[in-house]
Formats: sequence, structure tokens, C-alpha cells
Amino acid sequence: MNPQDYVQQKAAASGSSFYYAFLFLPPERRAAITAFYAFCREVDDVVDEVSDPGVAQTTLAWWRREVAQAFAGEPSHPVMLALMPHTGPFGIEARHLLAVIDGCQMDLDQNRYFDFPNLQQYCHLVAGVVGEVAARIFGQTVPETTAFAHRLGLAFQLTNIVRDVGEDATRGRVYLPVNELQRFDVKAHELLKRGKAPGTDAADFERRFTALMQFQCERALRTYNEALALLPEADRRNQKPGLMMASIYRTLLQEIAADPMLVLTQRVSLTPLRKFWLAWKVQALGRL
Repeated sequence: MNPQDYVQQKAAASGSSFYYAFLFLPPERRAAITAFYAFCREVDDVVDEVSDPGVAQTTLAWWRREVAQAFAGEPSHPVMLALMPHTGPFGIEARHLLAVIDGCQMDLDQNRYFDFPNLQQYCHLVAGVVGEVAARIFGQTVPETTAFAHRLGLAFQLTNIVRDVGEDATRGRVYLPVNELQRFDVKAHELLKRGKAPGTDAADFERRFTALMQFQCERALRTYNEALALLPEADRRNQKPGLMMASIYRTLLQEIAADPMLVLTQRVSLTPLRKFWLAWKVQALGRL
């Protein structure tokens, strides 16, 4: 398998909504974003799939060295072999890739965030920087588009956090800020037990958890609106892939907001056909 086939399979196998936006890009841009997305998946999988923290730490350290070697002209991993030809044309720098690794390192170092500003720093590394690189690949022409990309990345990550509350709980992680859990009287151990903690009244927990999640969903929806307001008209056409992803993710968020309890027992998702339809509408009409 050559590097291009490797990253293509890595991106397609993830089932991510991002993949549907890539389909509408010209070949060179599609190859670049697919390779970059595959890099993000590789690094993220270190945290999600490696059960031994020591092994995960060692693997992230290996990726740091691989990034340094790749930008020195000696890539070895298929992902870096596929990505490096695109770094120059699209302004992808080592600092971007290292920031993504730093974000994954945070997952190993902590599993709680006291307040929203703390959570935002994590989101910046794992999603805002990703948005910045994606905007460059999509065809950014004015500097102001970077602010749009960072804000949209935040909206995507807030959506991921809301969607994955139950799944993260199985790994002992709670990304919802501690002071917001306290505000809605939801205990971390209740989330870790996904509402089934001994002595928890089911109806009372549902009331408290629903209020907490509605607050999270409303903030994430506002963040999409804030991001869209930041997109310069000059780059609106070039940034269509980002708008496609926004349409898909915002629709997913609205589904969760309608029944927040679902996230504790299943991974809420849209069908592939619905994702493709939402992406196609943006491509054809130029708006969400």
C-alpha cells in the first residue's frame, strides 16, 4: 500500500463527517486535506486506543520526532510521506502538527477542566489549529479567515464533546467544565456511571442532566453563528468545505439537543446519505 492509499483508507475508515466535505474538493486540495486529516487521526488514536499511558506517552514522543524529521526532509511514516509534498503549497508548518500532538498530550495529562477558558485552550490545540490548516488547504486568501477557522474549530469540538459524553465516560474522562457541572448539580461520578450510579434517582438525574446538556448545546450553536459571522465574503466560496462540515455538525447538534439523554447510551450520528445531502446542498447553493 502506498502512502496515498494509506491516508485515503485512514480518512474513509473513520466515518467522519469531514470526509464528505473532502469529496467536493479538487484533487490536489483533496489529497492534502486527506493526508492532514489522517495525521490527526493517527495521533488521536494514540490516546483513544492505547490503554497503557506509558506506551501512549512514548508513541506521542515518537510522533514529535517524526514531525521534526519530516520537516528536515526525512519522513518515514506513510502519513508524513503523503503529507509533506503539500506542506509548502498550503503553508502547513511543523508548529501546526506539534500543536495537535500537544492537544493529545493534554488528554494523557488531565481528564477534567475546571472552567470553560481551560477547556477552550484544549479545543484550540485539537480543533482550532486543525481548522486553521484546513482553511489554508481549502484556499484561504485573506488573513481574517483564520479567526473564522479557529471559531469554527471550537464549535466542532464542542459538538464532539456533547456527542461523546457517554463514550468519554467509559474512558474515565469528563470534558464538561467542573464549574458547569456544579452549576447544574450534576456529579462527575454520575456521568462516569452514565446516570446509573447507586442511589441516583433516574427522573431527577434526567432533569439535571438535560438542563446541563441544553446549556452546552446552546453555547455550541451560538459558536457556529459566531464563526459564520467571522467568515470574510472574499473567502466564502473557497471555504465551502468548512461550511459543509458546519451544516452536518450543526444538524447533529440539533438532534442531540432534542433528546440529550441519548448521548449516555449511544453515539448519535447522521446517516451517510443525510451527510452527503447536507454537504451537497452547501456545494450547490453556497449556504447552510
